[in-house]
Amino acid sequence: MTPVAKLTHIQVQKRVENALRQIEALESTYETITIGQLVSRRARTHGSRVAIEVFERGERATYSEMDRSSNKYAHALRAFCVRKGDRIGVMLPNRIEFPILWFAIAKLGAVMVPINVRYTPREIEYVLSDTQAKFAVVDESAWSVFSAMEPWPRELATERVILVGQPSGGTATGLDELLKGVDDSLVEERIRPDDLLNIQYTSGTTGFPKGCMLTHDYWGVSSYQAICWEQRYQRYLSAQPFFYVDPPGHLLKSYRQGGTLYLAPQLSSTRFIGWVKQHRIDWCQFPQLVARQAEAADEDGSTFLKQTLNWGWSPDTVRQFRKRFRVHTQDAYGMTEIGFGTRMTTELDELADSGSVGIRAPFRALRLMNEDGRPTPVGDVGELWVRGRGIFKGYWSKPEANAALFEGEWFKTGDLMRRDELGLYWLVGRTKDMIRRSSENIAALELETVIREIPEIADVAAVPVRDVKRGEEVKICVQLTEGVRPDILAVERILKHARAHLAAFKVPRYIAFTPVLPRTASSNKVLKRELMAVSNPLAGAYDTEEKRWR
Repeated sequence: MTPVAKLTHIQVQKRVENALRQIEALESTYETITIGQLVSRRARTHGSRVAIEVFERGERATYSEMDRSSNKYAHALRAFCVRKGDRIGVMLPNRIEFPILWFAIAKLGAVMVPINVRYTPREIEYVLSDTQAKFAVVDESAWSVFSAMEPWPRELATERVILVGQPSGGTATGLDELLKGVDDSLVEERIRPDDLLNIQYTSGTTGFPKGCMLTHDYWGVSSYQAICWEQRYQRYLSAQPFFYVDPPGHLLKSYRQGGTLYLAPQLSSTRFIGWVKQHRIDWCQFPQLVARQAEAADEDGSTFLKQTLNWGWSPDTVRQFRKRFRVHTQDAYGMTEIGFGTRMTTELDELADSGSVGIRAPFRALRLMNEDGRPTPVGDVGELWVRGRGIFKGYWSKPEANAALFEGEWFKTGDLMRRDELGLYWLVGRTKDMIRRSSENIAALELETVIREIPEIADVAAVPVRDVKRGEEVKICVQLTEGVRPDILAVERILKHARAHLAAFKVPRYIAFTPVLPRTASSNKVLKRELMAVSNPLAGAYDTEEKRWR
């Protein structure tokens, strides 16, 4: 890709206007489709083509095989008494059974509840109990943690657990056993676009994760948004765990284009570029950390990449990446709740390194609002509100959160943006009390709730610390009870408790002790801005990775 000249203001204005007209055309030609219908249709049009390859496991399936296998799984689940609307917890690593199960659940009209394989028994129990899941599918590698839940979810009978892999010796039913003698005929079930398909847990501001209710229409619209302004690529890479929202989106994006999705066993920053080269990938969601590592290592940049999605990269990193890899990049803004909110179109490729996240995505109306509920003037910063077809249906069994975050059809994202007079948006920051460590969202309140369970701790505040490798790291500021010393024993007590009750990515790296946490005079809330405003946030903190005081 050769460098291009910058556009004049008039040229940008014309191109934005043209892109907005394209969006209206794309919206008018959209065809409503359920996920089961898309799977069956692609089996008819691209039957012999490989739909997915889970490399390094030696697993692959054509479009026809994915359709027939998901039919077979659906019939087996129905024989296991799964019915439309039932919630099914699925705790699997990246293996081919995961997308097949998702398609089967879609064809039955049931609801998948993906579970992070790094969750502790406490976190697993919370998700299953919150959704009142009646069934669960668990990988052999996660069985010991899953079976250690205490208390056991009330709605989940032990005989309704399906094990993928070697028999556990317990009451779980093996998936292979369940599939014996089952045919792969068409699944007869009336599925509507507004039927739920996923309850996808995501961290928020209210402590423990909340379940986003995602419908078939959500997945249909978001996958359609994903292919707008793109060529029909053939080879796609997804390197995140399939229990996150991105890989299923990548699979549907590939399905819409009739391509092949190469699914990595797990994200690896050191192996990512090797996978891109080995599998001759045309398109992928490229991690910023990998791009920075490639720059530092003077990577030659010789790949078959044609386009990448680059969430929230710095302008300098975009410029270096485009020069080194000679590839088109596209920034965007999105979240689990809304799919895509904005995208930078190919019409505006010259602005790829401007820092803008683009213009509104198809089916999205956007507002920037002040704290007083009035629209923010052009050029000023405001909270982004979003509405449109296919956004989530709210948080599962969280009426108070839904009442607080919805204003009619408008969803309050909690993210701060600026908009210029042309309709281009810039992401400025977050209003949410959340820490973004690598690709993980960590709710500060959830972490604080767990740490406060330690009797020796009077109070605690979790705050982000900038980190070159992970974007942000987790720091907790601890106020001990009277008479307890802030020594290595206190650190070990905190770490032991955190590791027992939180996923590894939520465990704090830095632990600082303070005689008293700063608070507001009126509401007695902790003043986190004061905790984050110090010149050296690591001074005096214990580094749990390097095992030393800073």
